[in-house]
Amino acid sequence: MLDVAQAVEIDSVVKRYGTVTALHGVSMAIAEGEFFTLLGPSGCGKTTLLRCIAGFEQVSGGAIRLHGEDIAPLPPHKRMVNTVFQNYALFPHMTVLDNVTFGLLRRGWGTRDAEARGREVLRLVQLSEFAQRRPGQLSGGQQQRVALARALAPRPKVLLLDEPLSALDLKLRQAVRSELKSIQRETGIAFVFVTHDQEEALTMSDRIAVMSAGHVQQVGPPREIYEAPQTRFVADFIGETNLIDVTVTQVSGAVARLQLPGGAAMDCPAAPGARPGPGHLSVRPERLSLCAAGQGDLAAVMQDHVYLGTDTQLLMRLADGARLVVRQQAGSGTVPDPGAALGLRIEAGAARLLAD
Repeated sequence: MLDVAQAVEIDSVVKRYGTVTALHGVSMAIAEGEFFTLLGPSGCGKTTLLRCIAGFEQVSGGAIRLHGEDIAPLPPHKRMVNTVFQNYALFPHMTVLDNVTFGLLRRGWGTRDAEARGREVLRLVQLSEFAQRRPGQLSGGQQQRVALARALAPRPKVLLLDEPLSALDLKLRQAVRSELKSIQRETGIAFVFVTHDQEEALTMSDRIAVMSAGHVQQVGPPREIYEAPQTRFVADFIGETNLIDVTVTQVSGAVARLQLPGGAAMDCPAAPGARPGPGHLSVRPERLSLCAAGQGDLAAVMQDHVYLGTDTQLLMRLADGARLVVRQQAGSGTVPDPGAALGLRIEAGAARLLAD
């Protein structure tokens, strides 16, 4: 993100609730016009951080800057940010247009200007024809877009979204994802999106911050987070991976030499902080392929298989008892019988030694 203005800078932010620390010196920068996702399991601190940016929670330490201005001391209504909540919080007795213009009128906009702006953002979210309906007459996806229009109406510098798609069913959630990304690109506003859904994060984000227990584990573009995880937590949380116990004999810069189960040696990329000794190798299931027994990098025995429509998961077991998953495209090859002895080949560049 070099040479790009920063919309939000989070500098060593700490948040405590009594004796419990929810955020441990979190730092990150979010660029203007970026779709930035805070991803992690429940309780990791992602919503707490979002609420600190919004002003609903006061930080216990550190600073939050919006376009270079420290906003940590400011109340929510003085910050040029808006929030889309998980439950949308629409007024059921008001029309869609009235819901969108309500905040503008409270901010002192004139009625005519507020209505013009309201109709403008309703066009943006493709709800112009629903302006006079009430929220109860809309689908869940349409209500979500009304909440988005209301948040966009005051022209915030940053839009915060707290798991806004979680109440939608799967197909609707997938449809709204692409709409949300299109709206973000059209407005050019930085979106800070909170989710625990890995697929949402990977498909929508410019960059992702993976959080765990109040710490930032890794920040990077989706492809980097998926293909080059730095820690065991990131590798295991994002998608599906095989974690293989190995012995690391040497680490030189970003390359490690290690010994696989069964004794084969290999070189592979190493995450920052990796060191000699016992270690964990991350290999995605789709980056493993079957070969004849005695060939490849690992010796395994076929245990079972699971048909998933687009692909088939092959459940394998190594000599030391460790279980691995191989994913092959449905119809691309014969599924071995249970008990068959096989070799597994790791695709070149697909293995990564983790830092922990």
